[in-house]
Formats: sequence, C-alpha cells, structure tokens
Amino acid sequence: MSSLNHCIKFELDIKDENIVFKDYFYKSIKLQKHKIYEAELIQPACPFCGSLDLLHNGHLITNIHYPTANASLPVIIRLAKQRVKCRDCDHWSMAQSELVNKYCSISNASKLKVLSALTEDRSMTSIARENNVSINTVQRVLGNCSHRFIDSYEYLPAHLAFDEFKGVDRQLHFICLDGDNHQVVQILRTRYKKTLLKYFGRFSPQARANVKTVTMDLNFYYQDIVRACFPNAQIVIDRFHMIQMLTRSFNSLRVQIMKTFDKRSRQYQLLKSPWKLYLKKFDELEKVHPRYNWHYKDCLTQAQAVTEGINTSTALENSYNLMQSFIQAVETGNTHELKSLINCQDQIGTLMHKTLLTFKHNLTAVLNGAALPYSNGCLEGFNRKIKQIERTAFGYSNFTNLLTRIRLEEDLYKEKEPNSLLMVA
Repeated sequence: MSSLNHCIKFELDIKDENIVFKDYFYKSIKLQKHKIYEAELIQPACPFCGSLDLLHNGHLITNIHYPTANASLPVIIRLAKQRVKCRDCDHWSMAQSELVNKYCSISNASKLKVLSALTEDRSMTSIARENNVSINTVQRVLGNCSHRFIDSYEYLPAHLAFDEFKGVDRQLHFICLDGDNHQVVQILRTRYKKTLLKYFGRFSPQARANVKTVTMDLNFYYQDIVRACFPNAQIVIDRFHMIQMLTRSFNSLRVQIMKTFDKRSRQYQLLKSPWKLYLKKFDELEKVHPRYNWHYKDCLTQAQAVTEGINTSTALENSYNLMQSFIQAVETGNTHELKSLINCQDQIGTLMHKTLLTFKHNLTAVLNGAALPYSNGCLEGFNRKIKQIERTAFGYSNFTNLLTRIRLEEDLYKEKEPNSLLMVA
C-alpha cells in the first residue's frame, strides 16, 4: 500500500481498508475551487456466498461530498466502485462502503456533521453553506431522524406540567414536561380536549396512576383531562398565573379610577406616571430618598407616591392591600391566609372580584399551587427556547420538522457526542 494512500486516509479520517486512494488535484467547479481525491473501492468477496472467485466488470464512478475544515475549499472524493460477478453463484454486485450509502453522493460523515449542527440554534441555510451541501440535503437529514422520537405508553413521570405554545401557522400546540427533570414528555399538534384524552388514554392504567401532580394555568378543560386520565393526581395552579391575573385586575381598576379625574389633576398624574411602582412589592419600594417628578410637580419617595395614589379611592386601596397580601401569602406558602383573602368581602373592583371568584371555584388547586414546590416555570422557559428556534428559521410550515428540531436542540441531545446521535440514511 502506497504512502500516499495512508496519508490521505489519515487526513480524511477514513478507515475502510477496501478504499485505495491514487491521486489528488485541484479543480474549479462552477467558479469555485475544489479539492478532488481519486480513489477506488474494491470488492474483496461476493456479498452473497463469500466466494473470492470474482469476475471484474468495470467501475461506477461517484462524486462524493466529504466534510472539510475549510468551507471555502470543498472536498470531493471521486470514488470508482468495482462491479463484479461471482463465478460460483452467478450474482452481480457492486462494492459498498460505510463511507457513503448506496445510491447516495453525500458521505455519512457530512450527514453526521449536518446532524450535529442541527442540535444548535442555527438556520438550515448557514448549516448547508458551512458543509457545502444543499438546503434540501439538510432538510432530508432532519426528516430522516424524526423516527428516532418514538412514544412509549408504559411510563409517565410523577409530576407533569401542561401548557401550549404558538407554532405552525400561528396555531396553538400542546406541550407536556416532566416537572422533576424538565424533559419533554410530548408535544402534540393541537391542544383540543378530544386529542388530549385520546393521547393520555393510550397509556397503561399503571402509568396513569403513577402521576401525582399536574401543574397548569387556569385553562378550564385541562382540569377535566386530569380528572379523567389521572386518578391519583393533584391539580396545581401555577403561582405566576395566579399573581398575573391579580395584578392585571388591579391594573385595570387603577386605569378605570384614573380616568375619573381630570388629566391635569395631581391624582391623575399620581396614578398614571408611576404605574410600574403599583405592580411592585411594597417592601421593595424606595422609602428614604425622595425624587422630583415633573408629572405631579413634587418631590416624593416611591412609597409616598404609591400611598397617595391608592388613597384616591377606597376600592383601589383595598385592592392594592389585597394584592400585596396575596403575593406575600403565595411566596410564604401560607394557605390559611390565602383562603381568607380569596373569601374577602371588602369593597374591590369588579374585575378583581371576578378573579377572586375564579380562585374560589378552583380553591383546592390554588392552595396546592401555594403549598407545593411545583410550577410551570420550567415550561415557560422551554417555550422561550421554542420561540427562538422558530425565530431563527423564520417560522416553520411543517409540524414534524418543528417537532424534530425542538427534540434535537434539547439539552439531552446536545450533551451527547455526534456519533451517538444518529447515522441517517
């Protein structure tokens, strides 16, 4: 074996003993400089009977795209595959190698490099440009690994989190995460009740009985699904959504009361300009150093501005005090205080009253949200990752491709070596 063959194999990291490199040169193809390697793929034995008595009958020359460290200088292996006929079994065959699949001109090393790049937040155009392949090739690599994610209906985590996100054609897709290790359990095309009942109904009774808690927002039919599918599960309302509903109700009341005053009045300006201060916790407001505000032409601390603003209305003051007490009770997990606040009979705004009535109808789930450590925080963070994936690709029109890309970009697959991901066809 020549030293040239050994050097080229070492440079390209090719270990197939049946490939023999003979020469290399540079050639301009479509106004781009390419590095061409000439090689022959030998057929040592008959693949049908193992006989060594072969009749050679020419070659099939295939130009194979191979990965390179320098994207501006593409590498092509001009591989001559031997055609042979076995004299013992009369079968015709052609030499094959792990370098490239049958009937394919893209090397498996290039596909593996493309797949490794797909686990990162990058567009398919940049991946294709870096690996000197077409965008359609990147698309095929992505499509060929979609079968990897096969559902198993024998196990469900003890703690689940439900939510939805906007995906293909701005439709809402259902997503379910494991509340402990924050891994994706399933992503479904739709979030309809019938679809969810059908999906979770496929799991064995033992798997569904293993679920202990399900965290969700105040979506009404999610609770029906939990009661129908998970007999031992407790419903947990996410703490963020509870506080969000309460602050929105208070903010709506503040705007409503603000509009009852003249726009040039001090009360109007106190309720309008420092509106963000009303949504903060009162303990975090500045109480020592006053600052001048040109809206209401006075020098006040943050706490003084908020106190004077809520004193303009009894309903506003009661709503603010209730909101602050509610937030503190949720943070400390004080369910007794939370229950008394939900049953509050003070004069508050109409929307605030409806919010408390909603909490009262879901009292057990709301109290579980304050008492148990589980929340939808992991799910909201994962939805943020999905938005970034869609933004990088300028949106997806195929749900399967979106789902596959989401799965590939999970931390579970990022931490693995490229060789352990997949050898696509």
